[in-house]
Amino acid sequence: MPGSGKSTLGKQLAHELMLLFVDLDQEIEHHEGKTVSEIFREKGEDYFRMVESQLLMEWAGSDRSFVMATGGGAPCFFGGMETINQSGLSIFLDVSVDDIVKRLEKKSDRPLLETKSESEKREQLTLIREKRLSVYKTARITLQHPTLGKLLDAVHFKK
Repeated sequence: MPGSGKSTLGKQLAHELMLLFVDLDQEIEHHEGKTVSEIFREKGEDYFRMVESQLLMEWAGSDRSFVMATGGGAPCFFGGMETINQSGLSIFLDVSVDDIVKRLEKKSDRPLLETKSESEKREQLTLIREKRLSVYKTARITLQHPTLGKLLDAVHFKK
């Protein structure tokens, strides 16, 4: 989910494992020369999802070892979770909608949540979560209230 801590924990995990950290949204921005918000606004979500899927497949097919933070939608479109599960270890950071709303209070860079009041964000996030949860639950590991310690334990246990 957006705001679940994927990038923050992903960077920490990559550091601890001495691996490259990849933020898929940053890869998309670099590839397109625009921010995620600009891509959504100018070319639409469908275009964004196609680019996201293409880059996810490229990274998944590479010989490099890395930790990736995908956008919240990446696993849910064009077989993204299957790509992730076939090429590596998937981890779902299961964070409550209430916690996400608090984390995103001051953020305005989330295209699916732009120009929304707190109650509208809560409603939108609840809908997104309901739509995506069945895909998220196919992750190899699910962590509630994720911390770096839990991530390290889960990754080391799965090796």
